[in-house]
Amino acid sequence: MEFSSTRSKELKVGFRDAVLHCLPPDGGLYVPASLVDLRPFFLYMDSETTYPELVATVAPVLLQGELNPISAARVAESAFSFEPELKRLDHNLSVLELHNGPTGVFKDFGIAFLAAVMEELLKPSGHAMTLTATTGRTGVSVAHAFKGRTGITAVILYPEGHVRGLDPATFVNNGGNILPIQIQGTFDDCQRLIRDAFEDRPFAERYGLTSANTINVGRLLPQVFYFLYAFIKIKKDLHGDLLFSVPSGNFGNLIAGLYAWKFGLPANGFIAAMNSNDTFGDFFRGQSFVPHTPVRTLSHSMDVGNPSNYERLAAFYNEAPAVMKHMVYSEKVDDEATLAAMERAWKRYGIHLDPHGAVGFAAAERLLAGDIEDGHVVVLSTGHPAKYSELVTKVTGKAPITSDTLQNLQKEVAPVAVIPARLDALESAIAGVL
Repeated sequence: MEFSSTRSKELKVGFRDAVLHCLPPDGGLYVPASLVDLRPFFLYMDSETTYPELVATVAPVLLQGELNPISAARVAESAFSFEPELKRLDHNLSVLELHNGPTGVFKDFGIAFLAAVMEELLKPSGHAMTLTATTGRTGVSVAHAFKGRTGITAVILYPEGHVRGLDPATFVNNGGNILPIQIQGTFDDCQRLIRDAFEDRPFAERYGLTSANTINVGRLLPQVFYFLYAFIKIKKDLHGDLLFSVPSGNFGNLIAGLYAWKFGLPANGFIAAMNSNDTFGDFFRGQSFVPHTPVRTLSHSMDVGNPSNYERLAAFYNEAPAVMKHMVYSEKVDDEATLAAMERAWKRYGIHLDPHGAVGFAAAERLLAGDIEDGHVVVLSTGHPAKYSELVTKVTGKAPITSDTLQNLQKEVAPVAVIPARLDALESAIAGVL
């Protein structure tokens, strides 16, 4: 498969270049430039198929010429000691739990694949450096997925405050490959510094710079796999239309679902489930997109005023406006409705949801009560409820089940360096420990 820029269809690269160089030289984002029909493969899988088996089967087809079946099997085995879980709630509603990874967030799936495939692509002697901005959760997931990966250094930038859940034994100054750096500023300063680093071509080339955020198509594309996985788990008992309710902030999961449809997923619609930061609603109503300061909500990982995948979504819309108009629904769910959904999910089905999953759940309920008479909605549950234990317990009266691994993620650790938000300071910090 080739990938082109959202700003130039003529600029085309292979998967390796798209992953390791991350951003096109024109400042756009890489998107699939061709269609691959995956139906001959996943349509014949059944509910007994494991997640690593699905990935090992469809990845070499999707990435023809870049990942052979043997390499794909190595990547799948290396990346996934965990898998999603589909829970059927009733005849028209299911929840796809994506929080079964080591850090309890859906990002574990995309980042784990990216780390494993980068290691495979860099064999035998290549080197790359991932540069990631985080407020906490993404950084922990990156650190876990990339630790010990041959030929890769993972630099994690986070704003002033505390970083939790990292293992100091994996840090570069202790012989590992993880480099957490605290930036004297905000999360926006971290993101700006990353943009500065990528725009400085000598800097980027000197360190083999790439990213583990969803601007990297190698992080985004594997999110397609769990949409396919949900289908093979439910298809035997499926009647009517199949839809997915997708908690949306940066639109990574939404665009991954739309790509899955392009690759053959027999889905009939997607719900962009938004909190009060309803950027997709504006887009869907034909209004000009204007980045704004996000409002704080209970589902704070979706508090995004300038979605990083907006350009991919706009490109998809321009290619297939009819699809977007008839297959994508937008639902806005405020905090009051989020809490009510958490309570209903527990009382009706005995299932705990974190606030992000609850936004998706509430949006699905509304669609099923209105426009969809005969269909089944799969709600993406993107975060482990134990990460919001106090709130979940208060709403439901029952504490969610947690694990020692998740509890360890609460431990604070000191960064390797604390620097101002300047590129020269970043390079000094990197050079000082490598």
